[in-house]
Amino acid sequence: MAIGDSFTEGVGDPDPRGGRDRGWADLFAERAAEEWPGFAYANLAVRGRLFDRIVDEQVVPAIRQRPDLVSFAAGANDALRPGYNHVPLATRAHEVVRLLKASGAQVVLFTCADVTPHIPGMRMLRKRFTDMNEAYRKVAKRHDAVLVDLWEDRAFDDPRLWAVDRLHMNTLGHRRVAADVCQALGIEPDPAWLDPLPDLPRPRREMNGVQWAGRHLAPWVKRRLTGKSSGDAVTPKRPDLTKVK
Repeated sequence: MAIGDSFTEGVGDPDPRGGRDRGWADLFAERAAEEWPGFAYANLAVRGRLFDRIVDEQVVPAIRQRPDLVSFAAGANDALRPGYNHVPLATRAHEVVRLLKASGAQVVLFTCADVTPHIPGMRMLRKRFTDMNEAYRKVAKRHDAVLVDLWEDRAFDDPRLWAVDRLHMNTLGHRRVAADVCQALGIEPDPAWLDPLPDLPRPRREMNGVQWAGRHLAPWVKRRLTGKSSGDAVTPKRPDLTKVK
């Protein structure tokens, strides 16, 4: 059972079979099904969701399906907003994980990978992400949850793992996350997910900072000012636990 926002929905990793984006959760589910016959998977994540809305819309529907394993990733969108405060988010994260654990599920939590080197002006927000990541480390330790510490995975320093919008991971990035999740849960990942990239000069960005801001930052700001979200018309891509074929 996967709970979260665009990171868990799989934005940035188009499914080669068509339809919705794929992403690390789908990749992990396919690998888990090879390891654990009969493995069932649901993905309730919706892009653009803030922490509170993720909790309000996804946690109870997840618990009702009685999953054995739940991934929970939330808060990155909040950290990008004015007035963000990690303290109340951390408090509610404790409450959410306590509920999930009380349902009998094993819980997987994440720290955010470091996106700040890849986006102009983002370094000023770096402390927000480090504070949130430290909060999730404490939550994981307190509740005996599995922690996938993406912040410490230096593979994500490579811009080739990030989509053109520089905020979401691309196919290579999602494969790396899937590998990290597998390893955290004691499953051998697909070896291709860990293949090192060629030792070549890093590719030049397709857009400079001004072009990037016009194409990706400006629409994001406009949505914030108008109270809209990229996920307003989006529903969960796999709302019910069903066996992975």
